[in-house]
Amino acid sequence: MADEKKNGETPDLGQRDLNNPRDRDALKRAADDFLKARKDEAVAEAAEDDAAAEDAINPLAELQVENNALKDQMLRLAADMENLRKRTAREMQDAKAYAVTNFARDMLSVSDNLRRALDAIPTDALAEDTGLKALAEGVEMTERAMINALERHGVTQLSPEGQKFDPNFHQAIFEVPNAEVPNNTVVQVMQTGYAIGDRVLRPAMVGVSRGGPKE
Repeated sequence: MADEKKNGETPDLGQRDLNNPRDRDALKRAADDFLKARKDEAVAEAAEDDAAAEDAINPLAELQVENNALKDQMLRLAADMENLRKRTAREMQDAKAYAVTNFARDMLSVSDNLRRALDAIPTDALAEDTGLKALAEGVEMTERAMINALERHGVTQLSPEGQKFDPNFHQAIFEVPNAEVPNNTVVQVMQTGYAIGDRVLRPAMVGVSRGGPKE
């Protein structure tokens, strides 16, 4: 052994004598070194396998995230398109229903003038003058035809007498003390109101009761 150390050479492990304690220690150290080297190699191989598996998983995770983002974007786009479709349909319906609003409002002035002309004719004059009576009947027929034409386009008269006062469709002109009807009831209509669809075209000018019981 002294000669081995002196020469800096290590004999072949197969030449070791197991009965020699030094040889047994050398063999044990060699075995431990071999096992440690194999263990380190196994750990390194496992780390490489984990890294390869992680590299394989990361693209899948990225694709999953991207797929979820695209799915969410498509759902939002579909919802926006559905809202746009509903809004467009509603606007088209409103445009169709209320397209004649301004025209109908102008025609109400003509109808009012026809009614004023009829109211201005004395009753006894109609009885005495057949020509005036025929003229009045023609004016009345014209007024009625105009109202019917407006109704065909969605314009309806408001006849609120006896109903509860509604500030959305009625305009109070005066109050009438009356303890026999519920308070805030329309008791007189001074000017007929009109509505188009669910919108007021012209509020009815009315007188409302005061002093009666509350509803």
